[in-house]
Amino acid sequence: MNKQRNPKFGQAAPTPIAGPTSFENLVEALGLSRAEYETSATLKDWVSKHKNSKYVPPALLAAWGFTVE
Repeated sequence: MNKQRNPKFGQAAPTPIAGPTSFENLVEALGLSRAEYETSATLKDWVSKHKNSKYVPPALLAAWGFTVE
């Protein structure tokens, strides 16, 4: 009995492609441009709640005076 061999055996699995971050998803849902980030109350509220667990651009954290723990 001859078993068929897997031609990809021992090869590394393809690297998954990273999708957008939660921050990017929210900005898109709100329809904000980069120039509007600092003036958005909704975005500021989200950032204040998620700054320690989600990615937020460091320049935006600095603009609002938020620090990450």
